[in-house]
Amino acid sequence: MRRYLCLLLGLLLCMGAKAQGISPDIDVTQLRKLQMVQLAVASLYVDTVDQKALAEDAIRGMLEKLDPHSLYSTPEETKKLTEPLDGNFDGIGVQFNLLDDTLVVIQTVHKGPSEKVGIRSGDRIVMVNGEAIAGVKMARDSIVSRLRGPKGTHAVLKVVRRGVSEPIVFDVVRDKIPLNTLDAAYMLRPGVGYIRLESFGASTGDEVRTALRKLKKDGMRDLVLDLQDNGGGYLGAAVEVASEFLKGGDLVVYTKGRAAEPQNFYANAGGLFREGRLIVLVDELTASAAEIVSGAIQDYDRGRIVGRRTFGKGLVQRPIPLPDDSMVRLTTAHYYTPSGRCIQKPYEKGKKEEYGQDIEERYKHGELLNRDSIHLDSAQVFYTLVERRQVFGGGGIMPDVFVPLDTTTYSKYFIALRRVNAFNEVSLKYTDNNRSRLLKTYPTAAEFIAGFEVPDALVEEAETFGHDKKVEPADEAERERTLDDVRFFLKGLILYDLFDRSAYFQFFNQRSDVVKKALELLDT
Repeated sequence: MRRYLCLLLGLLLCMGAKAQGISPDIDVTQLRKLQMVQLAVASLYVDTVDQKALAEDAIRGMLEKLDPHSLYSTPEETKKLTEPLDGNFDGIGVQFNLLDDTLVVIQTVHKGPSEKVGIRSGDRIVMVNGEAIAGVKMARDSIVSRLRGPKGTHAVLKVVRRGVSEPIVFDVVRDKIPLNTLDAAYMLRPGVGYIRLESFGASTGDEVRTALRKLKKDGMRDLVLDLQDNGGGYLGAAVEVASEFLKGGDLVVYTKGRAAEPQNFYANAGGLFREGRLIVLVDELTASAAEIVSGAIQDYDRGRIVGRRTFGKGLVQRPIPLPDDSMVRLTTAHYYTPSGRCIQKPYEKGKKEEYGQDIEERYKHGELLNRDSIHLDSAQVFYTLVERRQVFGGGGIMPDVFVPLDTTTYSKYFIALRRVNAFNEVSLKYTDNNRSRLLKTYPTAAEFIAGFEVPDALVEEAETFGHDKKVEPADEAERERTLDDVRFFLKGLILYDLFDRSAYFQFFNQRSDVVKKALELLDT
C-alpha cells in the first residue's frame, strides 16, 4: 500500500507542476482531489473496478448538480445526438418499418443507393451480408447498425418481394444519405404557403430557401411557418432561417455568459421572404433554435406568433469532445432576443427531474388551456423594436395570439388504442397488402386525400387489436364518438406510407386549430 501511496503522491506532484499557468478560476486543490480518488479506487479498492464506468459516473455526478441541459454522452449517445442535425449519414437510403419482426421498406431515398439498384417500397429485407435480420427478433438499433456503414462499403441484401417466388439479392454501395429537417412545404390555399420544420440542422437553411422559391412560384404571398414540436438544433441554422424574413444586419440573437465572450448574431442580406404577411406557429415543445427565430420575428414585428408559450430553452451548450469520442455539452451562456429577453425559463440547479416535469405542471395549472392562467412576470417587461408593443420575458416566447390545447379532440378510448400502437400496426399491414392497387387508384397524394375512404374492416381490425391488448371503450357511446377519429388517423398513416411527410401534414392540418387560427388572422 505504501508503494501505491507514493505513486499517487508522485502523480499529484507532477500534476501540480503542470497546473502552473492554469486559469485562476480553477481550484487546483479540488482538481487534485478528483484525481486522487480516481487513482486510489483504481489502485487500492478491494474489488476490481471498471475505470471507464467510474470516470463516467463521476462526470455525470458533476454535471447533475448544474443546469438541466449540461450533459455527458457516451460515444454511441454522441453519435445519436449529433447525426440528426448533421445533415447526412452513410447508409443504404431506405425508410423502413418493422412488420411481424420483418423489415419492410416504406420508401427509398430519391436517387439514393437502394433506389439505384432497384429496391422498391414494400420489399422485405431479410438478410444483410449473410446475416439474418428477419424472424430473429433483432432490435431496431441493431438492424440500423447493419444497414449503415462507411460510404463506399457494400451491403449485400437478400430481399423478399411480393409476387416474386424467389428472394432477390441486391449489392448496395453505401453512400451519403441526406437527413432533411423540413417536414412539409405546400400551399395551404391560394396565396398562402406553409412550411413545417422538425428541427434546425446543417441543411435547414438550404431546405427553407428551396421551399420558399417553390412556394413563391406557386403564387405564395403570405406564409405560415410551423415550429410546433420543434426542439431546436444549431444556432447557425436559426440565424439562416431568420435571415429569410428579416432585413440584412438585423440582430437575430445575442449570448452572454460568465466566462464566454458576448456574441451578437445578425441576419444575412438577401432574405427571400422579407415582404408578405408571416405567421409563426408555436407550442410548449417549441424550443431553443426555434425560439430564437420566433423571438426575433416577434421583436421586429415581422410576423405574428400564434399558439402557446414556448418551452423556454435559452441555454447555450458548448460541445467538449473527449478522447474516446464521448462528449460533454456544457452550458456556457444564455440566449437573448433582440429586445433583451432571456429565453431560458427559471430552474433550480440539480433539480433536473422537476425541470423535466414543467410541461405537465403547465397543464395542471391550466396554462395550456387558458391564457389567463399564464403567469407573466411584471418585472420582465420589454418592448418590440418597431411597433413598441409590450412583450414579456421570464422564459419562452409568449404568443401574440393564444390557441388553447384542445383536450376534447380524442376520447380516452382513442388515446388508449394509439398507446398500444393499434393504428400503426393495422395501417402498415393494410398498406403493405394493397400498395400497388392504392397507388394505381390514387396516383397523387391530393387524389388520395380527396377520394380514399378507410374500409370498415380496417377500423374493426384496429378495435380487435386493441381488444387483444385489453383496450375497450367505456361504453357504446364512447366507441361511436371515437370511430371518425380512428378513420381519420388511419387514413393519415396510410397516406404517409404511400407518399411522404408533407402529404401527411397537408392532411392532418385540415383539423389543426392552430392552422385554422392562422388562416383566420390572414383573413382579417
